[in-house]
Amino acid sequence: MFDHVKFGASDFAASKAFFLKALEPLGVAIAGEGPPAYGVELVRPGNNCSLIIFETQEKPAIIFGRVTYEMMEEAWRAPAPGEPTPRAGVDGNGIDR
Repeated sequence: MFDHVKFGASDFAASKAFFLKALEPLGVAIAGEGPPAYGVELVRPGNNCSLIIFETQEKPAIIFGRVTYEMMEEAWRAPAPGEPTPRAGVDGNGIDR
């Protein structure tokens, strides 16, 4: 679903150390790093999704668009790439709704 997620941190060094230690059991490692304003990119080997942490003093903001029930239903019914189209009334696991 996500290609990358980017978080700002006021204490870059502490945040970098925390996430490296917390994600170490998953095999996450540094894929790229620049100055604190650019940050550090953490990736699990064999995966193209990444977590980027950078230094900032700005307050975080997460903004979601309006999602309707109909939009969720349409997304739920859509076949995954390469999957056959599910039959009406049956979900992707063959379970009648």
